[in-house]
Amino acid sequence: MKIPFVSFVPIEKELNIDLTEAFNRVLTRSWYIQGLENEAFERVFAEYIGAKYCIGVGNGLDALMLALKALGIGNGDEVIVPSNTYIATALAVTYTGAKPVFVEPFISTFNLNPARIEEKITEKTKAIMPVHLYGQACEMDSVMEIARKYGLKVIEDCAQAHGATYKGKKIGTFGDAAGFSFYPGKNLGALGDAGAVVVNNKELADKIRALGNYGSDYKYHHVYKGNNSRLDELQAAFLAAKLPYLDKMNNERRRIANRYLNEIKNPKVVLPTVAENMVPVWHIFGIRCKERDALEVYLNKRGISTNKHYPIPIHLQECYRDLGYKKGDFPIAEEISQTELSLPMYYGMTDDEIDYVIESINDM
Repeated sequence: MKIPFVSFVPIEKELNIDLTEAFNRVLTRSWYIQGLENEAFERVFAEYIGAKYCIGVGNGLDALMLALKALGIGNGDEVIVPSNTYIATALAVTYTGAKPVFVEPFISTFNLNPARIEEKITEKTKAIMPVHLYGQACEMDSVMEIARKYGLKVIEDCAQAHGATYKGKKIGTFGDAAGFSFYPGKNLGALGDAGAVVVNNKELADKIRALGNYGSDYKYHHVYKGNNSRLDELQAAFLAAKLPYLDKMNNERRRIANRYLNEIKNPKVVLPTVAENMVPVWHIFGIRCKERDALEVYLNKRGISTNKHYPIPIHLQECYRDLGYKKGDFPIAEEISQTELSLPMYYGMTDDEIDYVIESINDM
């Protein structure tokens, strides 16, 4: 049996008519940037998240960067980020001129440990960027309490957690701003690159929109030294067509994850933990195994595709050598990088495929 790590085929077949109608609607209008489709998607996505404003941008990295810039983060500032996350989180900070400061995660959930934040706060610290990694929410009550105590901004990185909740409230609604990625592999994925920022403050929303439109508040009038990062009409139309199905897709991911959690019994495998008060959406189902590489080879030989998130932690990446970190500085992130293996997880997996993944792991 051949099982891909991710497949778009099931959802694209199911939504073929909706996606085709969306494409034809854009083509018929001949309006491709900042039009009715973008306005419509921004409205419905803000409503879905529970925020007042949504600003469509080019991708998830831009979403975080623009949010940081709009909140005044810049040269000489420091921003708290997890040591275990995709590099885009840190890059967004770097692109503002600020410095990413790493804080270790819980190894059980892979997410930022709030108890470790305060020791990294200095007079230069201006913000905290919690990442709702793999589709599970961070402990936002603790993060927000620390932010209030020190007068820090909070920018949520929601790139992997569309629809996840913490204490019954959707992520993306706790901090000052939140960035989303709609890369095709995300739970809500476009058919290309796309992203969005959600906020509850109109002045901030207007500033983010201007920053993503060459710093312009109206044509040929430039208030800021901005960027070109706008959600195009075609991707907005595709996203609006897929959004009504997001909860259904997330529920299916939870069903698959629950089978993995309940039926994988191999003592060499450490399963992820779902923290209290969280309802995850399982963008990634990451297990840990001391024999990770051997397990990967074994599963791949059996036709099961896997992935590793993330085999080189950010502080050991070549591009961040200037920060002066060395191996051993962030042991939890390093252990995760050496032991994490992501299993197939996507809407449309069949029971036979799920059975085969579970049986293969248990038989190793």
